[in-house]
Amino acid sequence: MKILHSLTFLFEANRNEENAIAMQKYMKDHFPFLGIKTPLRREIMKVFYSDTEILHQDFLPEFIELLWKKQEREFQYAALDYMNKSLKKINKNHLALLEQLITTKSWWDTVDAIAPHPVGKIAKESPEIIDQTIEGWATNDYLWLRRAAILYQLRYKEETDENRLYRYIILNADSKEFFIQKAIGWALREYSKTNPDSVKKFIEGNKLSKLSIREGSKYI
Repeated sequence: MKILHSLTFLFEANRNEENAIAMQKYMKDHFPFLGIKTPLRREIMKVFYSDTEILHQDFLPEFIELLWKKQEREFQYAALDYMNKSLKKINKNHLALLEQLITTKSWWDTVDAIAPHPVGKIAKESPEIIDQTIEGWATNDYLWLRRAAILYQLRYKEETDENRLYRYIILNADSKEFFIQKAIGWALREYSKTNPDSVKKFIEGNKLSKLSIREGSKYI
């Protein structure tokens, strides 16, 4: 794909081994990096979008899949950036792709971008996928799908399905996983900006981890 070659050329031209070592260490050595920090990567993406006019084309899931197969983490960040700028073109037919991304090369940096943005957008526009798919994520053996289920309503504010949010939290409240406890706290903290009394009552009435309580109570 010529578009992939174009982006690869731009990224490789800005490789920085010193930055890469520090960035890889920050991400617990889970992924190799090119060493392109966020501000520069955003500038490179602007050039890429201008050169290729990809944002004026139909949404290209295959481009995202190719980026996800690349070793260096910046390519996955490029995929997330492209998806974010293509949100209007993403629909329920792309949910299987998003699940694939959540469960491949999984870590908080990708999952936390996918769950509240493309997944959240699809769930709002096509609510039938919540019971069809996200419901299963909430109790899945794979922790990153559970985290995605807890976080997909993160930006919903007044449109939050409170009962579902609380039910997904209760289903995962006994988890010892740091990333689940953190997700519960994050979801509660965000919702408390909209409905602090409800969140306060929920925290007081349910057995949650200390981390979840601490994170969820920050604005109460």
